[in-house]
Amino acid sequence: MTATTAMTATTWIDSHAHLDVPKYDTDRAEVIARARAAGIELMLEICGSDVAEGSLPKGLKLVQEYPFIYGAIGVHPHEASLYDDALEQTLLGLSQQEKIIGWGEIGLDYHYDHSPREVQRQVFRRQLELALERRLPVIIHTREAEDDTCQILRDTWFANGGGEIGGIIHCFTSTQALADEALAMGFHISFSGILTFKTAEDLRDVARSVPLDRLLIETDCPYLAPLPHRGKRNEPAFVVHTAERLAEVKGVSTEEIAQVTSANFRRLFRLG
Repeated sequence: MTATTAMTATTWIDSHAHLDVPKYDTDRAEVIARARAAGIELMLEICGSDVAEGSLPKGLKLVQEYPFIYGAIGVHPHEASLYDDALEQTLLGLSQQEKIIGWGEIGLDYHYDHSPREVQRQVFRRQLELALERRLPVIIHTREAEDDTCQILRDTWFANGGGEIGGIIHCFTSTQALADEALAMGFHISFSGILTFKTAEDLRDVARSVPLDRLLIETDCPYLAPLPHRGKRNEPAFVVHTAERLAEVKGVSTEEIAQVTSANFRRLFRLG
């Protein structure tokens, strides 16, 4: 099936997008319109890209403007060093907005180390506690920090009932061991355009092992555009290509991937 055919017959959910970033400033409305034309029924906007700067997140404005865009709020590990009591109160207030349905993306990034690792760990734990308090699913970022991510999730999230709330390991690029542990703790695994890359056979092996009822798809746009758009600015309409590759990996139809990933998203975020 081609992406064009999928546009007319199937609907999708992009479970992780950054539509608020400057890369879309000249044509944001057109990007959103293309997504809708491609059959994207819902998008989850990650509203935290500028909350650490103390300003009202641009992503929240999109959530308020478009009925099919929902939001998640949180502080990325890159900005963990900016986290303080005032920012926490801002997050708590924003998290009570009607269409804010998740807490994230949060986690650990030991590749760039934009914030000190101990600070990242402290802020990660604290945000997990807040998500537990608000009973919001968490969206987890982990890069070159697999052991610490698992330990903190076990001790802070899962041990305190987080498995009943659920969450996502977003843009999954890690090992089978992390996937297995995350699944055991009740997480969903979300695959991005990286799944389509020619060098990603190990990742496709992991995807084969993930049960259909725990799969999600995402763009992480504007980053990580799938083939055949690799190297270009990504956008939600391109999630169709990731879904098609995932269908091949799982040995099911593209329509089934659309149906199960959409149902998984709605169940996780209690959208009916």
